[in-house]
Amino acid sequence: MIFFRVTQNMNIKATDGTLIEYHKLKNPSNLNSETLYITTSEDFNDLKKVFETLNKDKYSAKLLNEEKIRSIEQFPIELGISNENEQENLENFGQKIQNNFNENKYQIKPLLQSTQKVDLFHQLKKFENNKISLAIIGGFGDSISEMVSACSALRILYNKLSEIYGTVVLDIYIKASNNSFYTRDKSIYLKQEFIHEVYPLSISVKRLCEYDYFIDSSAMKTKLSDCTEENNIDIWLNKFGIDYHKVSDELKYNELSLKHYIPSESLKNKINNAKERSKLILFHPYSADINKSMPQDIAFKILKKLLVKTDYIIVSTLNINSKFTDDRYINLSKDSKSFDDYAYIVSNMDFILTTETSTFHIADAFLIPTVVIFTKTNIKEKIKYYKYTKAIELHDESINYSNFIFDNNELTFYKFSSWEKLKINRIIKLLDSF
Repeated sequence: MIFFRVTQNMNIKATDGTLIEYHKLKNPSNLNSETLYITTSEDFNDLKKVFETLNKDKYSAKLLNEEKIRSIEQFPIELGISNENEQENLENFGQKIQNNFNENKYQIKPLLQSTQKVDLFHQLKKFENNKISLAIIGGFGDSISEMVSACSALRILYNKLSEIYGTVVLDIYIKASNNSFYTRDKSIYLKQEFIHEVYPLSISVKRLCEYDYFIDSSAMKTKLSDCTEENNIDIWLNKFGIDYHKVSDELKYNELSLKHYIPSESLKNKINNAKERSKLILFHPYSADINKSMPQDIAFKILKKLLVKTDYIIVSTLNINSKFTDDRYINLSKDSKSFDDYAYIVSNMDFILTTETSTFHIADAFLIPTVVIFTKTNIKEKIKYYKYTKAIELHDESINYSNFIFDNNELTFYKFSSWEKLKINRIIKLLDSF
């Protein structure tokens, strides 16, 4: 966490309209103050950019002494692996990564594997009543995949705390200063019924001191989890101070609640009418990561072969080919406008065929049989707890003739060879095996 004050009063509006108020320090001697603030390093950097855009001479944020604030009597107990001195630790970590990268980019992996362990149950304290409050400072990643899978670990934590205290009020504070996905992220977290509320960062010291416990998740580099050996759920259980080896695999599943979501009549009717005709397959060939995404021409070929070789109705929320029409092909790209819409569509499918995207994490929450086409390694760890997920692994056959560390697409050959060898019969056989 980053502890700071601001030099002038100002307000920032999150994407859902929530106002984040900052006030100039009123009483320097009072550290349990509503004008001293806490956020993550990432949100703090965003906040500084906002200040610079407005007027860098007038608006600025000043770092505070973390040790002094943490030492006040009312400061809550930190659970899990501690994140003290985040700014200093990140600077040291970043330098190690940079030095290691310059030396050998393939040696980064050991730096990311945390061997540190703590015992959550040794950190818990007795309270007079049977109710506690817990604040999570920072979210669980930037992607939907990271957030959905991490929430499975958070649910396990919540249930273990509930066994001890009876009632647990769990709030999450996520970055909002320059987060265009704040509304989406908030919506994803609130699909977990055990989460009480989601708030925008920053949080005042006084507000944090109203909680019994907090977990500082802001320094977790889940974006780099591809480089680690553990499953994302296990990574977070370790962070929370829970020995994931002792947690039953049966508890490591994803969960999303749609009970407060009302689909549009148009979307509901399209899906219901299609289900009356045949079983539905959601085909999701594209990813935000070009290295995981199916080439467009291959995606179109797969779509046409699915229509020829199966009796299913093929559904997509992507524009695979805007000019293509077929009685058994439904394009829902205009109906999938939000995370809620997409989760609803996934929940109504009979099968799913997807590349490595958030789709297979969402599908696990609704027990939908899913075939995932992977182009990266560590597949077994990624799907080890997903009973209804089966994988097809494509081996990278590209050859890079660049002499530089960074990729040069013009010097990379055979990049899509593995996609061209993907057989539709192999896909159908896996779908039929469920």
